[in-house]
Amino acid sequence: MATISDIGVAAAINILSAFAFFLAFAILRIQPVNDRVYFPKWYLKGLRSSPLVNGAFVGKFVNLDFRSYARFLSWMPAALQMPEPELIDHAGLDSAVYLRIYLLGFWTHLVMAYAFTFWTCYMLKREYEIVAAMRLYFLASEQQRPDQFTVLVRNVPPDRDESVSEFVEHFFLVNHPDHYLSHQVVYNANKLSELVNEKNKIQNWLDFYQNKYARNPSRRPSVKTGFLGLWGNSVDAIDFYTCKVERLSRDISAEREKVTNNSKSILPAAFVSFKTRWGAAVCAQTQQSRNPTMWLTEWAPEPRDVYWENLAIPFVFLAIRRLIAAVSFFFLTFFFMIPIAIVQSLANIESIEKALPFLKHIIELKFIKSLIQGFLPGIALKIFLLFLPTILMIMSKFEGFISLSALERRSASRYYFFQFINVFLGSIITGTAFQQLNSFIHQSTNQIPKTIGVSIPMKATFFITYIMVDGWAGVAAEILRLKPLIIYHLKNFFLVKTEKDREEAMDPGTIGFNTGEPQIQLYFLLGLVYAVVTPILLPFIIVFFGLAYVVYRHQIINVYNQEYESAAAFWPDVHVRIIAALIVSQLLLMGLLSTKEAAQSTPLLITLPVLTIWFHRFCKGRYEPAFIRYPLQEAMMKDTLERTREVNLNLKGFLQNAYIHPVFKSADDSDSDIAMEEWEQEPALIATKRSSKRATPMPSKHSRSSLSLPEVNNECSKP
Repeated sequence: MATISDIGVAAAINILSAFAFFLAFAILRIQPVNDRVYFPKWYLKGLRSSPLVNGAFVGKFVNLDFRSYARFLSWMPAALQMPEPELIDHAGLDSAVYLRIYLLGFWTHLVMAYAFTFWTCYMLKREYEIVAAMRLYFLASEQQRPDQFTVLVRNVPPDRDESVSEFVEHFFLVNHPDHYLSHQVVYNANKLSELVNEKNKIQNWLDFYQNKYARNPSRRPSVKTGFLGLWGNSVDAIDFYTCKVERLSRDISAEREKVTNNSKSILPAAFVSFKTRWGAAVCAQTQQSRNPTMWLTEWAPEPRDVYWENLAIPFVFLAIRRLIAAVSFFFLTFFFMIPIAIVQSLANIESIEKALPFLKHIIELKFIKSLIQGFLPGIALKIFLLFLPTILMIMSKFEGFISLSALERRSASRYYFFQFINVFLGSIITGTAFQQLNSFIHQSTNQIPKTIGVSIPMKATFFITYIMVDGWAGVAAEILRLKPLIIYHLKNFFLVKTEKDREEAMDPGTIGFNTGEPQIQLYFLLGLVYAVVTPILLPFIIVFFGLAYVVYRHQIINVYNQEYESAAAFWPDVHVRIIAALIVSQLLLMGLLSTKEAAQSTPLLITLPVLTIWFHRFCKGRYEPAFIRYPLQEAMMKDTLERTREVNLNLKGFLQNAYIHPVFKSADDSDSDIAMEEWEQEPALIATKRSSKRATPMPSKHSRSSLSLPEVNNECSKP
């Protein structure tokens, strides 16, 4: 087990690393040549101009104002000065609520040593109430958004007489006659999207070689046609990639023609828009037909939030895909215990000396010993976890979620569970209790908290080193943005030829909810578990929350791009994970006390998990509906105010192109204008081809006659 000296060495290394990152960031951020790397968000909003256009030649690249170097920490107060309402307007509610998670952990862990259960419940209730109110206010005060009026309809039943588009319009004209406005069928454009992406990549290579030739016209660039350009015949690079672009353009035109004209490309799903928010809320939150498996409705994601590739997955396959993903995740979690055990063995000097006796004299050196026990376990575990978020995101996409926010929430949930099993429980069991693992597996269930509870205090030093590596140095490295900095300058040097190219070279990144939020939750868990057992861990966690809050506030204001806005839909997940961490801490504390002389006091703790579960059920019933459903009262109030203030609002024109697949909005293809004209038109509707029913029940601009409502209702509502 690591000693105080080992922890001191690890603390010194990580503090120096964090300070070096912050110092490098303070110097690099004020250099004009790096302005687009550290303030890309302002450029994307058009509120900041390049500092490279004026001044002397050296001043275009290096900041010659030496007084600015003395204010190297000025970014911290600047990051804290923006008021929260202004921050919501600037970066969205998702970003603002994400920051409140850090703020909550900061204040919760200050008082956890005194009354962790009741204080945590009080803070959770307060935050749930605040966030729910913020969400409702945000939805009420925001201008029109397409998703407020639109519902995603899935599992549209097949009809032998009508196309999907015709059947959808008939169904909603019958069942929502006063509120239905328009709809957009969903096309399977995945192959077309792949072709467009491939063309964009080839076009980038063509631009690269054209720029290279423009800088040196005396020599035409060449490229080898083999794998990755490593071997094969050498040909003219510009001609080679020009031919590829032309071929892909032809393929894209042919595929677009196939998608738009082939009825098999139309999926049994549609985005249906309504004249009012009230009408959309009623449709999204009610059952549409007798068969509960048909005409399934849900709130449409924000257009930026739609993950179009998964809309092409047949609805009936989703359950199978999620079962496969669950089984795969189980095996991934289980087999990852092996590298965790190896990582934990690094913290055991005796094990290393036994396996590698020839290194004994080197390992026994004080500095080397402290480095191995105090620094290497944390950094090794961090390296093992680097590729995990990518794997989990791939699994989430395989499951078929149709929005980016849902993908990130599912990935975050599994990432947290993975860390709970492997980083928390795995570190405890495979570390101090590894020799007792066989007995641990075969013992009764009620002995598990006792076994783990005994091991927890012994692993405090490991978690301290992990917090310093992952939390302190990791957060400091986040603000430095070393990878985007290098990539931007490489692109800027080799590829950039216009201002548009320079904007595309920027990589503002995002909050990364699928990785950041599970990290926060792990520290909540550690703080709750160790608040009473080993309080020395708390200052390290408090430093993380305080530092991370300032850093991520700065990044959200100046750097990160907002991919979507879910109006803090992730908050119920945050709440339930903190509740679970609280219950785990209570059970493990009971297990620890049962091994001490205070075992007779253990029954007194049984009340805490019961009260915590009751508290969770109360919050779930009181606040969670605000994150799942949209109150009809709120929808009607918003609609009434909007009709009063915007009498001439053209809602149909506003919603007409909102849910067109992005591939049809591409400006890179020569046929894009034609495609937009085709997709901007309302789907053509002809009289029904059924022998018994000749028209829709209500006059549509494409309809020729009408029938009585009861007759067609029976026909169009059938599954």
